[in-house]
Amino acid sequence: MERAPAVSAVGARSHGAPARHLAAAHRGITLNNLPSRGIDDLRLGPAPFVPEVWLFLAEDAILLWARLEAAAGRRLPAPFWASAWVGGQALARYVLDNPQTVAGRRVLDLASGSGLVAIAAAIAGASEVDANDIDPFAIAAIEMNAQVNDVAIRPRWGDLLDGDGEGADVVLAGDALYNPGLAERAVPFLARAAKRGALVLIGDPDRGHLPPDWLESVTSYRVPIAGAPEDAQIDRTSVLTPRVSTT
Repeated sequence: MERAPAVSAVGARSHGAPARHLAAAHRGITLNNLPSRGIDDLRLGPAPFVPEVWLFLAEDAILLWARLEAAAGRRLPAPFWASAWVGGQALARYVLDNPQTVAGRRVLDLASGSGLVAIAAAIAGASEVDANDIDPFAIAAIEMNAQVNDVAIRPRWGDLLDGDGEGADVVLAGDALYNPGLAERAVPFLARAAKRGALVLIGDPDRGHLPPDWLESVTSYRVPIAGAPEDAQIDRTSVLTPRVSTT
């Protein structure tokens, strides 16, 4: 994969963020094609509800999306990786506050996006962390954010939903069920992972795509600051796990 310089980190830590390289080839279009200033730059800063983790995020993901598409000359997937979604923040918070859930275990973070939850698992002591996404830009963002947080994560590009988590001891899904079509495939995947004995944890702010009575609440959080514009009206989110009996 082509390696390209990272987009500028405007608004980074006051002492200056280290220069990073972002492997973000998407048919030759890389994130360093973006201008170095502007509201749609990626900015380095702490995730609002998980300040232990620093991420490159977009101030305006819609403008970033438009700029990426203009550079590519074609339609691209929405840059979900450029926002810290509230369900992911809640799950990352839970993992950091309860490191025994992942410590010494193999972890798969499904639909990882920015890598927030995967990074939290690595900080909490997971022995191995795979961060999965289908968007090549997300894979690039995961690599960059892992470097910034000085953790070892293995980015995994591709669709894993026909499997069962491929041997991961813990499967994490932070705000991965954000539309009905995705939930229709992700829920059976998570059920298969739980059935074979994996610990499955889901961060979800009740987006309405989970089957009733399948999950039980582990904890819930009142989130003072949401991470994505779509989450502006959300003030509570939950961490959930499948009930003991899964089918």
